[in-house]
Amino acid sequence: MNPASSIALAIVLGYALGCIPFAVLSSRLFGLADPRTYGSGNPGATNVLRSGSRKAALLTLIGDALKGCVAVWLVKALGMGSTAALIAGVAAFVGHVFPATLGFRGGKGVATAAGVMLAAVPMAGVIALGLWIAVALLTRYSSLAALVAASSAPISGLLLTGSAAVCGALAAMAGLLIWRHADNIRRLMNGTESRIGSKKTTAG
Repeated sequence: MNPASSIALAIVLGYALGCIPFAVLSSRLFGLADPRTYGSGNPGATNVLRSGSRKAALLTLIGDALKGCVAVWLVKALGMGSTAALIAGVAAFVGHVFPATLGFRGGKGVATAAGVMLAAVPMAGVIALGLWIAVALLTRYSSLAALVAASSAPISGLLLTGSAAVCGALAAMAGLLIWRHADNIRRLMNGTESRIGSKKTTAG
């Protein structure tokens, strides 16, 4: 397979995996309301947690992270190279944020981005995950934790690998993730952002 075909296949595989809506599927499995109808309206683990079901939230978190991991691992296993694998991971992230299965209105991509990083640049993923946990424990703001972790990714990726391609891929994911948190940033600034564990309300 020539390089162009490998890249194209990596994008298709990654995007298809990213489109699996684990938040909606896990909510249905546990008999919960569609996560798009309450809280932030975001089909992600943090919003599913507002339903009161930690099991559904955990399943969502694991599933969303695995989408990113599997995209990278699968393309590597097919012998398509590390560059194609990284592109597949980014495609999975994009698929989560803009999934064809949910009318291109998906989640914010935190768990999927973490999965991509852990599979493609493990140490950078560990650093981002550690920052997320630390900020989340200190502030109970999932959004702030995600913003801090995302901002660290391109820097740690470049320092650890020295690769402009890795830095660029992580920067692209970080930029899109931060953009998807625009409303959260505004709420953080005016003091109305919901904290981890807050109860669900109807989505606006």
